[in-house]
Amino acid sequence: MTVILAFLALVALAAGLWLSQQHLASKPWLETGIAPLAGHGPGKAPGFIFIVVFLAVVGGLFAMLGSAFVMQIDETPWELVPLPTRVWLNTGLLLLASLFLQFVVISARAGTARWLNASLISASIATLAFLAGQAQVWIELTAGGYRLDGTPAASFFYLITGLHGLHMLGGIVALAWVALRHAGAGDVKALLPGVRLCALYWHTLLAFWLMLFALLQGWGNAFLALCRAAVG
Repeated sequence: MTVILAFLALVALAAGLWLSQQHLASKPWLETGIAPLAGHGPGKAPGFIFIVVFLAVVGGLFAMLGSAFVMQIDETPWELVPLPTRVWLNTGLLLLASLFLQFVVISARAGTARWLNASLISASIATLAFLAGQAQVWIELTAGGYRLDGTPAASFFYLITGLHGLHMLGGIVALAWVALRHAGAGDVKALLPGVRLCALYWHTLLAFWLMLFALLQGWGNAFLALCRAAVG
């Protein structure tokens, strides 16, 4: 429950910060000037709102799984799955993918096709390497006796990492669609709206993975225990 409440607090904070930047108190009927060009006005809002709502739902799902993970440990203490060192490398690959996608956004904004293509390819390779690395971790753990139908800790591990991997795979499909849609376009800046949403998606899934990684390592449980001790 603590995990869910913490996530809801973060969502409320993010929503408040976003709403504070939307100029809700403005009176457009009193303003004068040139109307915004097509593609630079409110047309971007639906895609942004959709991805934010979708990520909020996904975050709520991971928050519920994390809360169930913590509560199950409290009720029936178990031994956590020993994560292979490969998981650290996979985390680094996901971080690189997020950074490369940010470079794609910067390149699209600047209109530099050379760095955009290189960053886009690098982000895709790093993401695919992350997914392949996660599959290798599954194989290694299964060979070590930690099966999907085994201990509760192993079942939670496969469920959490599997759902995260599926969302990353969906992001790869969306990124490929954006790239192919504008492959023949002469204006590199036409990619900006799509890759900006993809970058937001990657950054958020990276944040989700870091929190899940902390839980799977047992750091989250130690932190929650410290918080409970401080409150008590």
